[in-house]
Amino acid sequence: MTNGEGPVTPTPVAAAADPAASPVLPRQTARGGGRMDLTQGPIAKTLILFALPTLASNILQTLSGSVNSIWVGQFLGEGALAATANANIIMFLMFGAFFGFGMAATVLIGQSMGRGDIDAARRATGGVIGLALIFSVVIAIIGWFASDQILRWLKTPPEAFALAHDYLRVTFLAVPASMLSVTLMMASRGAGDAVTPLRFMILAVVLDIAFNPVLILGLGPFPRLGIAGSALATALAGLISLAGMIGWFYAKNHALRLRGRELLYLIPKWSELRFIVGRGLPMGAQMLVISGAGLVMVGLVNREGLVTSAAYGATLQLWNYIQMPALAVGAAVSSMAAQNIGAGRWDRVSSVTNGGIAINLGMTGVLIVLLLLFDRAALALFLGSGSPAIEVARNIQLIATWTFLPFGTTIVLVSTLRANGSVLPPLLILFLSMFPIRLGIYYFGYPIIGSDILWWSFPLSSLASVTMAWAIYKRGRWRGAMPERVI
Repeated sequence: MTNGEGPVTPTPVAAAADPAASPVLPRQTARGGGRMDLTQGPIAKTLILFALPTLASNILQTLSGSVNSIWVGQFLGEGALAATANANIIMFLMFGAFFGFGMAATVLIGQSMGRGDIDAARRATGGVIGLALIFSVVIAIIGWFASDQILRWLKTPPEAFALAHDYLRVTFLAVPASMLSVTLMMASRGAGDAVTPLRFMILAVVLDIAFNPVLILGLGPFPRLGIAGSALATALAGLISLAGMIGWFYAKNHALRLRGRELLYLIPKWSELRFIVGRGLPMGAQMLVISGAGLVMVGLVNREGLVTSAAYGATLQLWNYIQMPALAVGAAVSSMAAQNIGAGRWDRVSSVTNGGIAINLGMTGVLIVLLLLFDRAALALFLGSGSPAIEVARNIQLIATWTFLPFGTTIVLVSTLRANGSVLPPLLILFLSMFPIRLGIYYFGYPIIGSDILWWSFPLSSLASVTMAWAIYKRGRWRGAMPERVI
């Protein structure tokens, strides 16, 4: 594929020319170890069963962040809460920069598993892990020294600057372990195993919630570290979870575990990374567009003062829950579509997409109604019942929360395009909706209705993105038979 819309035609690596070096195993071998066969069975049921562990992982991860925000908000105040919001958007940007490589590897792993080619799946896994290690170490070093300047670019409120600095520096140190953990989880889901990531997300969340008050307040023999203690708690929990997951891969002889000469797959080689890098760069650019838009929005919100900044930070915590069905179903659609494309089951791909849209709309709609019914109580958890930021946050919720209906539909459509390596159209859609459309709405609307246009820009830009995504899905040239071997 040269224009981002046709079928994937990556160049095979040299080792693939040798059948002994890249065995295509019988399908039953490729499906062992408790992984789901996403090319068989009823589509809706299979999609739901595969999405549920990912949804549970997302819930747990978001719950951990929410509980941590409650600790920070209750123990350290609104300034500390605003500080974590500013720092977390930076972390999303950092992970977004690498996300595309992980997604490309997930697609490649899914296609390989669909063909029963275990060695190709392991090559993709090793290559993306090696990239993750190099990338994350570089980011950690740069981030440690550039924390102050980054926060200045964000126009972080002066009341929150010192706290955000302490929190951000510790968080940057945790980037390598966090990125490796996320990469392993994505690879596992691409292989049809969504349960292993769930197990170790549970471990990380339990440890994170337990460590936070201990290190923030200095309970027992531990020193009082304040907001840095919250970041350190998350870092320790992630490191322990990563070690446990690696041990589990080997103890259970996971399909993606590397042994012997396979460990050389961890050394990135361009011949084996053409697909991951070629497709990963546009996918990563998609996340950078989203992250960049988030950074711009934080800067615009910060201009409205500390109360609005704290209200937006609390709102983002609740929105994390609302978007979880879309992200979980989108991940399931991507893996399921990739395996069916790899197996040549194009008859199932459209049904996977339609099922994903229906499931997401139902789940997200229920969550939106519940949030709007109980928003005051939910916001008080983060802001305190007497905070003036609660009414500001309720206004944000009322105007913008329904944006996640078109957002979720866009995620499912884009996930299907990605499953066959079509990455440029989604990038263009995201860029147009996040920047010229969303920022245009803000700049033209602000003189008319004031700060409320910030919140209206979310649903209006989402409607634009779903319209463009649907047009590409229905009429784009992204469909096509896959080559027999992709690496």
